Amino acid sequence: MSGAALGLEIVFVFFLALFLLHRYGDFKKQHRLVIIATLLAWYLCFLIVFILPLDVSTTIYNRCKLAVNSSPAESNGSYVTLAPSKQKCFKPWSYIPNGIMPIFWRVVYWTSQFLTWILLPFMQSYARSGGFSITGKIKTALIENAIYYGTYLLIFGAFLIYVAVNPNFNLQWNQLQTIGIAAANTWGLFLLVLLLGYGLVEIPRSHWNGAKRGYLLMKTYFKAAKLMTEKADAEENLEDIMEEVRKVSESIKYNHPLRKCVDTILKKCPTEYQERMGRNMDDYEDFDERQNSYPSEKSLVKLHKQVIYSVQRHRRTQVQWQILLEQAFYLEDVAKNETSATRQFVHTFRSQEPENKIIQYFYTPTVEWYWECLLRPWFYRVLAVVLATFSVIVVWSECTFFSTKPVLSLFAVFIQLAEKTYNYIYIEMACFLTIFFLSICVYSTVFRIRVFNYYYLASHHQTDAYSLLFSGMLFCRLTPPLCLNFLGLTHMDATISHRNTQPTAYTSIMGSMRVLTFIADGFYIYYPMLVVILCIATYFSLGTRCLNLLGFQQFMGDSEMTSDLIDEGKELIKREKRKRQRQEEGENRRREWKERYGNRDDSTRNRVVHADQKESSFSETNINRPLSKYTRSNGRTERDRIELLQDAEPLDFNADLINDDPLELDSGRYQPGGRYLSMSQSEIFDDV
Repeated sequence: MSGAALGLEIVFVFFLALFLLHRYGDFKKQHRLVIIATLLAWYLCFLIVFILPLDVSTTIYNRCKLAVNSSPAESNGSYVTLAPSKQKCFKPWSYIPNGIMPIFWRVVYWTSQFLTWILLPFMQSYARSGGFSITGKIKTALIENAIYYGTYLLIFGAFLIYVAVNPNFNLQWNQLQTIGIAAANTWGLFLLVLLLGYGLVEIPRSHWNGAKRGYLLMKTYFKAAKLMTEKADAEENLEDIMEEVRKVSESIKYNHPLRKCVDTILKKCPTEYQERMGRNMDDYEDFDERQNSYPSEKSLVKLHKQVIYSVQRHRRTQVQWQILLEQAFYLEDVAKNETSATRQFVHTFRSQEPENKIIQYFYTPTVEWYWECLLRPWFYRVLAVVLATFSVIVVWSECTFFSTKPVLSLFAVFIQLAEKTYNYIYIEMACFLTIFFLSICVYSTVFRIRVFNYYYLASHHQTDAYSLLFSGMLFCRLTPPLCLNFLGLTHMDATISHRNTQPTAYTSIMGSMRVLTFIADGFYIYYPMLVVILCIATYFSLGTRCLNLLGFQQFMGDSEMTSDLIDEGKELIKREKRKRQRQEEGENRRREWKERYGNRDDSTRNRVVHADQKESSFSETNINRPLSKYTRSNGRTERDRIELLQDAEPLDFNADLINDDPLELDSGRYQPGGRYLSMSQSEIFDDV
């Protein structure tokens, strides 16, 4: 099993990152380089989280070997070890041979740092650029990142001057490397505590509120009202941009030097707008060079950028609206089925996507009713209590992990107890659950936050390239300090435990933070304590209240604006529900009509043709008579028109007045379709 666990986790994490990226990104429409760069960033960050517990267990085994091979007071190299009393060291099942982990961490860490500080910011500006050539996009990306890179060079220079002025330090390459790592980890730790303080409270609370059906439904109504406003704004913005594109397309003719740029812009427009603009073009008109009303290339670049942004935003709001409607319909179905006496879950609408037969076989309506109406609320409550317990342990350990005598960090107590018995499976499970919970609190916040319309991770393949690359940058900057914080909580970091023992391979790659004492002994230890203040602020929703005061409507139960938006969203859901019901009723009527009268129309048509061939002598006398073989098809066409009118204008239409059987239509009766049918019952059988 030597190295097998490492290989399995490498493969598993790759497919996990690929699955998440497929959920948020669009492999078909987005550029391959964007997909590859984002996948690599996510993959490396998730890999650090999953492999670190193996590094911890391997390090504990190596410490045991050093302790057994040395006397109690003997120092082995630079590490002082204490031998256990006549205890044999057992190799862990996931043991990784010496020399593999340092190389592995060095490749993973420096690749992720190259992505987050150099490549991804450049690709971010490149993807958002509206240039028409590769050279133009590269130039725009370099200009936009000049200030960005300059800021980081300034910070690194400040650390470098501090070390150079201090006479106690002799600058070497390893120390310069440590300064760079310390600067990156300091930036990451600053953001990490902010996101962690929010996630430690919001994740348990969201699961607790998930057990409240009324709460989820009210919040869905609130989201519907806000999303409808955003959707209308996106449609209006798209119309304005398309109007500008139309004017530019009409002014720049086929033989203009900038026509290729206009064609590139048109390809980014929706299909219906492309067809509309194509019909209005007149390519036979030449452009006049003496006119000065033609737009410049710079203005076309700006227009191209606006088109990309508006089309992506419009598409995203449309998809999110459909997803939100399905969620609202489902929550309303759950509320209705809670009082069902049959204990079978009944859906208002059929699923638009074909369900798996295996899932249908096991997940029957009865099983669905017991899960949705009975078991799921209790499951969410128990899960919320477990997560809240984890959050309390994390907050306590963040405030006390610097204490080594006595050891107050609960995570350090658990690991040290397992280290005495060398229970490697328990050590790896405890480490994995701890770092996994910390990662969920941080990463879920990254997936939830939204910076206006510039950064927003939307599921169902609706995230743009800019947001995907930005998320990769955040993950690469947050994961290394997150892992260092985890090692500090478990006292596996010698800087925190103040023990001269063998460090983990990950810590050895980070270098000794003693080069910068005010960071190692000050910032890294006392700054995480701010998580207590952030958790209190999140619990009382201080950030939500501040945003609400600034005009950004947030869901608050005691707000009058929230109540108004809930009522508005409820009416929107009702309107969409009536529209969906009319569509399904129309489809059902058409299907029933086809089943009832489809075969009869074919047999009647065949009979009429046979009669015409047999009695051809009477064709001249009946040439002016209306042919009865067309009456049913005409009635069917008229019926389809009425159904389409019903779907379009339901306010003044009553479907009960229409007879489903077209053979009983009376020519003298006025039909709600707005016209008289010139067919009578006596003319139906004239050809028999």
